[in-house]
Amino acid sequence: MNRNRWLTRLTTSCALALGMSAAHADGDIVCGAGPQEGWQPLKALKKKAWLERWEIVEMKIEGDCYEVYARTESGQVIEAFFHPETLDKLVVLRRGQEIYRAPGFEG
Repeated sequence: MNRNRWLTRLTTSCALALGMSAAHADGDIVCGAGPQEGWQPLKALKKKAWLERWEIVEMKIEGDCYEVYARTESGQVIEAFFHPETLDKLVVLRRGQEIYRAPGFEG
């Protein structure tokens, strides 16, 4: 009986941890960019999104990141975060779920 209770608690804890990490990904991305004077223009990011074959819905500054809302070539709506100095793609979300994270990026 104690083992079943322990397994239930472990399963619940894991489920909560996974849910919290998905929520964290959407709202708290930190790019680690310096002052805005060193950022590339949004026009350059627009070209990069076009090269990904995305149809841009909205582009904006979110914290110290560039945030892009777009539709992919297959019609999926995504939210993507880019480093404003390098324009590296850092995180991509679809329906609040992370579908891409740049290798080594922990922000």
